[in-house]
Amino acid sequence: MKLTVFGIGYVGLVQAAVLAEVGHDVVCVDVDAAKVERLNQGFIPIFEPGLEALVRDNHAAGRIVFTTDASLAVRHGEIQMIAVGTPQGEDGSADLKYVLSVADAIGREMAEAKIVVTKSTVPVGTADKVRETIAAALKRRGREELSFDVVSNPEFLKEGSAVADCMKPDRIIVGTESETAEAVMRELYAPFNRNHEKMIVMDVRSAEFTKYAANCMLATKISFMNEMANLAELLGADIEEVRKGIGSDPRIGYHFIYPGLGYGGSCFPKDVRALIRTAADVGFAPVLLQSVEERNNAQKAVLFDKVKNHFRGDLAGKTFALWGLAFKPNTDDMREAPARVLMEALWAEGAKVQAYDPEAMNEAQTIFGQRDDLMLCGTKEAALRGADALLIATEWKNFRAPSFELIREQLSTPVVFDGRNLYDPAVVARHGLNYVSIGRKAA
Repeated sequence: MKLTVFGIGYVGLVQAAVLAEVGHDVVCVDVDAAKVERLNQGFIPIFEPGLEALVRDNHAAGRIVFTTDASLAVRHGEIQMIAVGTPQGEDGSADLKYVLSVADAIGREMAEAKIVVTKSTVPVGTADKVRETIAAALKRRGREELSFDVVSNPEFLKEGSAVADCMKPDRIIVGTESETAEAVMRELYAPFNRNHEKMIVMDVRSAEFTKYAANCMLATKISFMNEMANLAELLGADIEEVRKGIGSDPRIGYHFIYPGLGYGGSCFPKDVRALIRTAADVGFAPVLLQSVEERNNAQKAVLFDKVKNHFRGDLAGKTFALWGLAFKPNTDDMREAPARVLMEALWAEGAKVQAYDPEAMNEAQTIFGQRDDLMLCGTKEAALRGADALLIATEWKNFRAPSFELIREQLSTPVVFDGRNLYDPAVVARHGLNYVSIGRKAA
């Protein structure tokens, strides 16, 4: 099939590459000429396992093309997929200016029937706005006879496993009332639907809402577990034992119940706020969602509070090794990462940070630039040298089995503040280190 993907960001690039991999003919269009040029030269703008080879192979085979020419792109595809960003507005709502700009471009350029698919995370009712925008553009051209359908097809990708999520989706949500559009979407996703029926077809508004409900449910599980962790500390319980106990209940499960420093990234924070705003717009008080956000904001300060308490408020002039900058492992994404909150709090107290992350070093350099109180180190071991304590903010695999002897030797104060509960407190204690984690008693 021939399809066009508007937006070569995280969602658009992954989805386009995977669709090209199964044989579809994909044209990707973006307004960022520099990004398009880099992609045509084989440079991938984001880190995502498996993505680089996928893009390069399919680009070399001619199944995926990158361009800034919207006219060419609209002419190419029967399916027009909108995957542009929906940044958070000042009031917390999702800003639809890029989505509607694409819709207007489709209306200006289309010369035959199209299936317009919203892949971007958008508020309920966006499909109606897309439809109105395209219809208005067609009317200005005097081409009202051209038919089109607007379909909601939200993405459910997890950063760090997005390619696998696309290749083997657990569900494919399609919102449409059109039998024609449904048939086209079934053909598009047929290569991913062979093992068993994964496509769930519903009305457009329900499909739009499903994306927000899913992300807010996962965010709620994270905030709930963090609240239980904070309470466990006060009660003398071990949250890691509690996690095993409740996770064994199949109604709860083990996913998204790891205590830590709160959620970050491009999705959960923005989507929770957007749904809160949507609720306010229809006069509904989203008490639970507001509490989820409040707990998450507070949780990002928990490790800093533990550090400050341990050093009795005297952090000025101290140096802290920080392992982990990305908001989660297997990505270089630092958007709303807990590590950013932690570093900024330490800097405000006059402390210095020596940081290491396997993938997010360039992103950290871009965000913070040159600072006297930040040293970006080439290895996790280098970050330890001369530091007063070790802080862990991201659960990368290569942090899970460190040399505790080396940590003790390098730190001027033998203490580890673990925001991800990576280690057994008793094991750390045997190596002569104080160990401060989340929701657990010190050994």
